[in-house]
Amino acid sequence: MNSPKAHLTRNLSLLGLTATGICSMIGASIYVVPFMIQRNVPGIGPYVLPAFLFAAVPALFAALAYAILATAMPRAGGSYLYASRSLNPYLGFVASFSQWFGLSIVIGVIAYVIVPFFRDFFAAIGWTDLASQLEIGWIRVTISLGILWAFLWVNIRGVKLYEKTLIPLMILMFGLGAIVIISGLSFDQTDFAKALLEEEGKTIPTIKNNFDWSVFLTAAALLFSSFIGFDSIAQAGGEAKNPTKNLPRAIGLAIFGVGLFYILFSFAVYHTVPWEFVANEALNKDITAAGLLSYVLPTSLGVLILFGAAIALLNDLPAMILSVSRLIFSWAEDGIFAKGFSVIHPVHHTPHRAILLSGAMATLGILGSHFAGDFFLGIDIMVTSMLVNFLLMSISLLFLPKRNPVLAAKISIFKSRITQQIIALFGIVFLSGFLIIHTAKDIKAEVSAWYFHSTPVWLIVMSGASVFFFYRWQKLKKEGVNTKERFSKLPD
Repeated sequence: MNSPKAHLTRNLSLLGLTATGICSMIGASIYVVPFMIQRNVPGIGPYVLPAFLFAAVPALFAALAYAILATAMPRAGGSYLYASRSLNPYLGFVASFSQWFGLSIVIGVIAYVIVPFFRDFFAAIGWTDLASQLEIGWIRVTISLGILWAFLWVNIRGVKLYEKTLIPLMILMFGLGAIVIISGLSFDQTDFAKALLEEEGKTIPTIKNNFDWSVFLTAAALLFSSFIGFDSIAQAGGEAKNPTKNLPRAIGLAIFGVGLFYILFSFAVYHTVPWEFVANEALNKDITAAGLLSYVLPTSLGVLILFGAAIALLNDLPAMILSVSRLIFSWAEDGIFAKGFSVIHPVHHTPHRAILLSGAMATLGILGSHFAGDFFLGIDIMVTSMLVNFLLMSISLLFLPKRNPVLAAKISIFKSRITQQIIALFGIVFLSGFLIIHTAKDIKAEVSAWYFHSTPVWLIVMSGASVFFFYRWQKLKKEGVNTKERFSKLPD
C-alpha cells in the first residue's frame, strides 16, 4: 500500500491556493476581535480601524518575503525549507516546529469552539432542544472530534476533494460576511441610537478618549494575529500547479482579499454602532458583530450572521490541516523526522501519516480545551510562534544570496537585490517590534500560574524541539549523511 514511488502531485490550482490562504486567515475572530479589543486594549476607542491598517504593514512585508522565497523553493513545507536553506537547518526546524505545535493545538481549539456557534445558531432559529444538547460536555467533545476527523479524511483523500470542500466554504463565508457589510453600511449611528432607546431605554454613553501610542501599538500587535495564515500557501508548494507563478500570486491575492474584507467588515459595524457603546458593552460581557447589529436588523439577518461566524470557523480546519501536515512531511524528507512520515499514499498522493500525526496533536487540543476550560493559551503560543516564523522569513530573504546563491538565482519576482533588502529590513524592524510588544504584554499579564504565560511555555517547546533536533542531527551524521549537501539543495 505504501509504495516508495508515490509522490505529491501538482494539482492545486491558483484558486485552491488562494482559498487555502484566505481560509487559514479568516475565522470567527473577525466577528469578535475588532469589538472585544475594546476590553483587551482599553483606550483604543475610535482607533480600531487605523490599528488594523497598521497591523497589515508587517503582514505585507512578511507576505512579500514569503512570495519571493516561494519562487526559489516551491516545495512542501515552505517556511521550514526557506529558513533551513537560507540560514541553517536548526533555525528552520525549531521555528517550524513551534509553528506546527501551535497551529496543531489551535486546530483542536477551533474544532472545540465551533460547537457553541452552531448552538447559538440553532437557538436563534428556535431549535432549543438541539441547542441545549450541544451544551452537554461529552456531546460537545464528540462533535468536535467528528468535525476534526472528517476534515482529516478530506485532506487524506487528496487535493481534488480538498478543493471541492474548501472553495465552496470560502464562497459561503464571503457571502454571509457580505450581509454584515451591507447591513452595517445601510444604517448609521442615529438609527442605532434610536433602536437602543426604543428597545432598552438606554442612550449612547459618553467616553473621552485621547490617542496613546502605546495603546495603539498594543492593539495593532493583537490585530496582527488576524493576518496569520497566508503562510499555509507556502506549505502547499509541493502540490501547486505552476508554483513559481501561482505561489506568489496566491499569497498576494490572499493578503489583499483578507485585508480588504477585514477593513470593510469592521468599518461597516462601527459605521452603525458607536465605539463608545462597543467599549462600554465589552467591559460587561462578550460581544460579537451579530449581537451588536441585532438592535437594527431583523431576526432573520441576525441568524444568518451567526451562521456566517460558524462557517468562518469551519473553513479554518482543512486549510490549517494541510499546512501543518506538510511541515512534518518536509522534516521527514530531510531526515530530521522519522522517514515513515514522508511516505505518500499511493492512490490519493497525500502524506497521510503526517496528516494523522497532526490530527492526533489537534485531538489533544480539543481534550485540553475541554478539561482545562481555557483555550487562549494555545492561541497566544501560536501568535508568538508565527511572529518568530515571519521574522525568520525576513532574515532568510536577507541572507539567502550569501548563504545559498544557487537557490537565490532562482528567485523570479522582485529580482533587484536592493528591493529584496528593503523588504527584508522593513520586515525585520516591524516584526521584531510586534514580537517585543506581544511578549511584554504576555509577561505583564496577571495570571494564576506561570504556565498560563505563553512565553515560557513557548520557550519550553522550543527547548524540547532543540533537544530532538540535535538527537536527529547526530543520527544523520552517524549514518554518513552529507548534511551540508543535503541542506543546501531542495528535496527531489
